[in-house]
Amino acid sequence: MNLSAKLIFHYLIISCVIYVTLAARPTTPKPTVSDEQLDKALQDKRYLQRQLKCALGEVPCDPVGKRLKSLAPLVLRGACPQCTPSETVQIKKTLVHLQKNFPTEWNRLIQTYNG
Repeated sequence: MNLSAKLIFHYLIISCVIYVTLAARPTTPKPTVSDEQLDKALQDKRYLQRQLKCALGEVPCDPVGKRLKSLAPLVLRGACPQCTPSETVQIKKTLVHLQKNFPTEWNRLIQTYNG
C-alpha cells in the first residue's frame, strides 16, 4: 500500500470509530409532562415566574423550561413540526394561561420571540 492509500484507510477507520461512538451514545429523552402536572404547574405562580424568566433568558432553565423555550416560538408562529400533538396542546394551553395571567411578561415574550 502506498502512503496515500494508507492515509485514506486510516481516515476511514477513524471516521467509522467516531460514527459508531456517536451513534452508540444514549440520547437524552425529552421531558414529558402529564396534563395533571401541567395543570398543577399552571397554578404555581412562583414556578411560572421562574419559567417566564427562563424563556426571557434571565435565569437558567430546567429541562421543562428548555423544551418550552425551544418550542414556544414555533407554536407562536403556528407551526411546530417536531412537537407531538399533546405537546402542541400543552404549549398552547400554557401560552393562553400566560397571556391571561401575566400580560406584562406575555408582551415581553412576544417582543423577544417575534422581534
